[in-house]
Amino acid sequence: MPRQHGSVPAADVPDDVVAELCTVLFSLLSRRDRRLRAEQYLRGLLTTPGRKSIRNIAAQLGGAAVEQSLHHFISSSAWDWRPLRIALAGYLEHTAAPQAWVVRPIHIPKAGKHSVGVDQQFAPHLGQVFRGQQALGVWLASPELSAPVNWRMVLPEPWINDPERREQAEVPERAGTESAEECAVSAAVQMAQEWSIPRRPVLLDLRRGGISAAANRLTGSGVPFLARISPSCRVTAADPALPGHRAGSLPAQRILELVKGMRAPVSWRDAAHQNATRTTLAAAVPVVLPGPLGGRPRQLLLMGEWADPAQPPSALWVTGMARLPVASLLRIAKLDGRVEEDFARIGDRAGLRDFVGRSFRGWHRHMTLASVAHTAIALGVPE
Repeated sequence: MPRQHGSVPAADVPDDVVAELCTVLFSLLSRRDRRLRAEQYLRGLLTTPGRKSIRNIAAQLGGAAVEQSLHHFISSSAWDWRPLRIALAGYLEHTAAPQAWVVRPIHIPKAGKHSVGVDQQFAPHLGQVFRGQQALGVWLASPELSAPVNWRMVLPEPWINDPERREQAEVPERAGTESAEECAVSAAVQMAQEWSIPRRPVLLDLRRGGISAAANRLTGSGVPFLARISPSCRVTAADPALPGHRAGSLPAQRILELVKGMRAPVSWRDAAHQNATRTTLAAAVPVVLPGPLGGRPRQLLLMGEWADPAQPPSALWVTGMARLPVASLLRIAKLDGRVEEDFARIGDRAGLRDFVGRSFRGWHRHMTLASVAHTAIALGVPE
């Protein structure tokens, strides 16, 4: 995705929005110097043109002395970023009325080899291999706006299995090998279990697999979910009265084609086109996913959307939220469009791909403050 630095001018962010975020969030930092550095870094993210590296932020704010203090604050200091993330989510709950948690991958190209997590990696939504970091962000999303509140880095095996690399980047002992799909589930489950905010439906992409394991873990943790799946994902129609039930396991797309007579029009808001109202067809049927070896199969709802009634379904999802109407489920699914639009409009402007450094903790602190900057822009500069 091309970088879009400067797509939202910093001068457009009202100071009262920034000041309120500083008061609400940075009061959690116990030391006055850390509160000052946090506000300094946030304002630097919002005003520095181009890449939001510590060096560039310091050049904008005051030079070498500022660079040294900000570098220590981000990479070497001992403050915990997690309470700030929880507080940011709570703030958005009160100000933005989010309807879902949307898990979105972010790919950060990097040429070097010393920054934590850098490796040759495959980016599914780009369809290509790149060199850099791969992470998952959890965004609180409503039809009007979205902002990231939690981050989890996908650590390739060379970073997990190399003690010297782990030590140099200060990778915690608890961090192990996880696929991108496992990372997405872990980030959502952590929020549901440890954060004192209302649980919202989790929207995530499982088109590369891992559906049964993800459904089991999310359901076992009490997390409602809506997972996008591949048309070739095999499921079984759960209702004996439905076409295809006797055929057993079939590709999900085939099951939906057999029940297309059940389709109904659903209106939803298109974030990519200034929230214009769109109408597409959707249908949902109960299906059974194959269970783990020796385990019980899990019954879910399979939903499909047709952008063109004469073509196969354009998108497919499974969900455990079987009691929700199809229209409500599709509108939740469409919130990923809100996240995509806001990431394109604001993400690079807030510095979400700009951390320069080796430290695992430094990356997390930068991403936390860049998420606050993103929130400030989203709240202060409506579309």
